[in-house]
Amino acid sequence: MEKTQPDGFNMLICEEEFHVEDHNSFRISNQRRQPVTLFTPGRRSRQAAVILVLLAGLLLILDIALWVHYSGLQETHLTLKDTEILEKDLSELHKQYKTAVENIYSAQKQLDGEMNSQKETKWELEHQMKRTEDYKVLIEKVTQDLGKLRSQVPQISDGCSHCPPGWLFINLVCYYFSSNNAGLKSWQKAREFCQIYGGDLTVIDTKDKEKTIVNYLLNHGQNPSESRSAFWFGLRDSKEEGTWHWLDGTSQVEGYWKVGQPDDYHSNEDCAAVYPTENFFRAWNDLECGSRQNWICEKAPTYKFLNGTNNQ
Repeated sequence: MEKTQPDGFNMLICEEEFHVEDHNSFRISNQRRQPVTLFTPGRRSRQAAVILVLLAGLLLILDIALWVHYSGLQETHLTLKDTEILEKDLSELHKQYKTAVENIYSAQKQLDGEMNSQKETKWELEHQMKRTEDYKVLIEKVTQDLGKLRSQVPQISDGCSHCPPGWLFINLVCYYFSSNNAGLKSWQKAREFCQIYGGDLTVIDTKDKEKTIVNYLLNHGQNPSESRSAFWFGLRDSKEEGTWHWLDGTSQVEGYWKVGQPDDYHSNEDCAAVYPTENFFRAWNDLECGSRQNWICEKAPTYKFLNGTNNQ
């Protein structure tokens, strides 16, 4: 059974609470009233609706706030990622900067070296310029001396007359090479022949003289037999066996002996002779001084001037 409350809502009541005396009055009263629903609209229902609207709005606001917050988190996440990328780029730039600084130091060092080199080049240039001035002075002096020498050239009557007839002018020395037609002589007789002309047996104390003499013998032999002939020259060991001396008494230092020579065959070979051989380093042999051989003389050239004087 329902019972109307002061706030307008109907309330169910139990039968135990429903007295008999009330039953009749309730029935009569109920016959006079119209049927009603369980709930009736009122001020309480309007407040509930407002509260629901407010709650819905609050939820909407919360949704918007959560979306904004989530978007902010995404932006923050992207910013951190960008920061990592920037840090990586910054590290790479730092490495490039360090490399650039090292390159600058290296270039500076190289530049300093080039400047020092240029400084030395400048000093050398100054030195060479000074030498050039010295050479100019020297050239002027040589030019003057050359002019004096040229003035004396016409005074020489004949450019070939500085060697006696039959002698050859080779490398500023007069040589006489005997031939079989002139006969053969012992070492001593050959020397006397050279001395008659103001010379002596040739002294072959340099490699250049050895090469010059041997090549001449090879290329200017008058007959095939002369290509195998021995030629006396100014070397002997008559004073002490095995100790060879030149005519002026100096010791022979460098020799051009044949293989196995000198051997002092029969203990009587004390004079040296040269042979025309292709290998001029192996052209000497020791022979008996009394044996008859060809010979080679040498003497200094003599210049004959127009005034009749000789210059040796």
